Amino acid sequence: MSYRKPYAEGEAIDTADRSSSSAHSTHQDEKGGAIETARRQSVLEGEVVHLAEKLDDQNVKEHLAPIEDLEKVIDKIDTLTIEECRTFAVKFLEDHDFDYNIDASQRSKLQHFLNGPLESQSDDEFELAFKSEVAILKYYSPYPEVRAVTTPDDDENILCETIRAHLLGYLWACVAQFINSLFNSRFPNVYLTSTTAQVLLYPCGKFLAWALPDWGFKIGGVRHSLNPGPWTYKEQVLSTVIINVSVTSAYVFWNIQTQEVYYLDKWLTPGYKILLLLATQMMGLGFAGLLRRFAVYPMESIWPTILPTLALNRALLQGDKKETIHGWKISMYKFFWIAFGAMIVYFWLPGYLFQALSLFSWMTWIAPNNFNLAIVTGSQTGLGFNPISSFDWNTFSTNFFPLTYPFYSYLQQYIGQFIGGLVILALYYTNTKDTGYLPINSSRIFDNTGAHYNITKILVNDVVDEDLYKAYSPPYYAAGNLVVYSIFFLFYPFTMVFVLLDSGKILGKAYVSIFSAAWQQMKRAGRSSIAAAKALGQGKIREAASHLYHILDDETSVYDGFDDIWTNMARKYPEVPDWWFAAVAFISFIFAIVICTVYTEMGTPVWTIFFVIGLSLVFLVPSTYLYSISGTTEGLNVLAELIVGYALPGRPEALMFVKAFGYNITGQADYFVSDLKMGLYAKIPPRAMYRGQMISAFITAFVAYGVVDLVDGLEGICTPDQTAKFTCANGSSVYFSASVFWGAIGPARVFGQIYPIMKYAFLLGFLLAPVWWGIKRYGPTARQSMRTKMPGAIFKPLDLLIFTPISYLKQVHPSLILNGFIYWAPVNLTYTTSGLYVSVFFMYYVRRYKTAWFEKYNYVLAAALIGGVALSALVIFFSVQYNPVTVSWWGNDVLATGVDGGAADRTALLMDLPERGYFGLETWE
Repeated sequence: MSYRKPYAEGEAIDTADRSSSSAHSTHQDEKGGAIETARRQSVLEGEVVHLAEKLDDQNVKEHLAPIEDLEKVIDKIDTLTIEECRTFAVKFLEDHDFDYNIDASQRSKLQHFLNGPLESQSDDEFELAFKSEVAILKYYSPYPEVRAVTTPDDDENILCETIRAHLLGYLWACVAQFINSLFNSRFPNVYLTSTTAQVLLYPCGKFLAWALPDWGFKIGGVRHSLNPGPWTYKEQVLSTVIINVSVTSAYVFWNIQTQEVYYLDKWLTPGYKILLLLATQMMGLGFAGLLRRFAVYPMESIWPTILPTLALNRALLQGDKKETIHGWKISMYKFFWIAFGAMIVYFWLPGYLFQALSLFSWMTWIAPNNFNLAIVTGSQTGLGFNPISSFDWNTFSTNFFPLTYPFYSYLQQYIGQFIGGLVILALYYTNTKDTGYLPINSSRIFDNTGAHYNITKILVNDVVDEDLYKAYSPPYYAAGNLVVYSIFFLFYPFTMVFVLLDSGKILGKAYVSIFSAAWQQMKRAGRSSIAAAKALGQGKIREAASHLYHILDDETSVYDGFDDIWTNMARKYPEVPDWWFAAVAFISFIFAIVICTVYTEMGTPVWTIFFVIGLSLVFLVPSTYLYSISGTTEGLNVLAELIVGYALPGRPEALMFVKAFGYNITGQADYFVSDLKMGLYAKIPPRAMYRGQMISAFITAFVAYGVVDLVDGLEGICTPDQTAKFTCANGSSVYFSASVFWGAIGPARVFGQIYPIMKYAFLLGFLLAPVWWGIKRYGPTARQSMRTKMPGAIFKPLDLLIFTPISYLKQVHPSLILNGFIYWAPVNLTYTTSGLYVSVFFMYYVRRYKTAWFEKYNYVLAAALIGGVALSALVIFFSVQYNPVTVSWWGNDVLATGVDGGAADRTALLMDLPERGYFGLETWE
């Protein structure tokens, strides 16, 4: 048996000195009960240190939580009894039995505590160790990731919702939306992350705190000043949340760009664009309110993607005490600025001066004209099977975030992507569905001669003309895109069924809570309406108005059913009623109906809005919950385009409209919900969050409108040779391809003639999910049953071949493996392999064996690298790429040579077409 040390190596003397000094100072300054409390805490800290020293003498490898975590709950340790600890541990193990973010060592440690003390351990030492562990889990967090960026207390008096916090938030939200919309068409894209915005926000806040006068006014008896005091942590977080709402380019940017650049629509008016932007951006906020019980308040929803943001805010404004952690003495603040500055300088190498470091396809450079080598190992036209594939953080953190995603999430997605690559190779080299005539991993669609599909040859007034279609060609996907879309169709039903089964206890409690709240709301509304009618009948107008005013008040709380430190701290602030969010969703719904009825050129009936909302309600909960525990999920865009393609064949622009809502309802809701979790961790008043998110989404919709008009006027926009890389390869090019394939051509043709087998992916998803879940959940029970009933000679080989592999499924989330399959066309393993090494080291080794270092520095490092790359990329673009200043030497020119660089004559496995002059179907309808 082993326990974690309660502090990092070398901390004991410093901590003891601090504890002694603190206790001595307290004895001098405090009286009565305060003296006794301080004395007991000092003694308890000393006992913790003594325990740590004893465990250290025993060369224990597994550590208790770091001493800084224990210090935050030190006052709770003495209040716990052993029986309370046992009860808590049993319930914790039961509740978190299938929690992917609780590793096996944590469960094993608690189980050892339940088994009692070691022979070499005194009862006092055992009790202290057990109580310390339970105090961390109960009064703080069981997740080191969360403890790394939060504190288990709240000061309500810290400034939060100030005038300057709102103004700075909206200013930088507009800047972020402008920059990210500007680069939205570039591949690989660069963007202003929330991390970079935070770095720039921080000095702005400090400056305003120094420069602005203390001028103010009162509203409702509360004074609001331009400068109420020093810039605070809560102000910084609130401004960050306001920025986060709009830091990602509006999804319908691609709608508008595709309509203007590819379909050459002339009817798009400013009114259409603004209504589309507002409807899609705001509807996600409305749905976010429904998700709070499912993906904000459950403790299991840690939201890995927001942790670097919180870590940076902490480093900038809260600081940290001086201590030595595994030989590191540097403060988080200084560590951030060093790493941030180093990355700004370093990124000039892969980003401009030595671009081969970015796509380090070293094997293809050995034999640049070897087609097969380029296809397998190449970084540009190939699949990137290359163990040393990139030295560019921007490249290998494009899709998966190695310092943010939990290790299990990164590894399982990488495994899925790796297997997907093997499947693509198999399809390609067997020429399955004529993929051998096309580039292996392109996101574009092609005609039956291997040329890019020319949609204008088959459209008349944006509708497919059957005669023109027959005279031209069906569309064909490259091997990479075949795998991507097939797995998309499998992913949706599988994830919905599996997540609901796998996390049914957590989600079931949330469903009960929300339906109970809705029922109470309806009863209250009914009673108030009756009372108002009676009062009105009696001529009591004021009383009737009062009843109507309180018609939506009820006795329930959004926190009902939750009892943890974060929701308990949030209860002291006024909560946001569900109907506030519902009102935003309803207004957005009205905007969507206006678009369908006024802009008839799209050919989109009103019923499609009802359909996409219903579709979102079905899939929203499981997909968002997956996002909240793993850091990744998929939107409903592909599923929406498939169903609408069946319902409205030959209407690509109608499909794009519905697809945008299908993605944005879930996508924007996920962004809003993750920010709500950030606010919960940072103890931001919920109504301040609501106001900031809503206003930011409204303002930046107009910024996005201005930028899309600007970008679509660039010379050569969305062409492969665009000088500044505004090729739209991973943006509107994919969007256009999908609109042609599923909208203009339609899934009936695709499944009926071109790729009939793809439709069975849906059925496979529905069938596979309960089978996988059943094996995972009941496999251990079957194993134990057979162990007791079967002779050992029969059981042992069965155990080795069947039950042992099944036991590994407990920590495997199959939706993540499927999600990895989707990361192809045009990306490949080049964009993830180097990140895997980073994840193994930091998210597995350091997190498990150097927990104190991980909690203090890991997410600060993540924020520094992300922010440094983003800021450096912006400087490079505007200084030497917008008006190109080329640096021609081997380290840059090698990327444009050979097969992988697109300089060879051979672009596909099969270059000679069949005798009839085209491949694929002989005839098509």
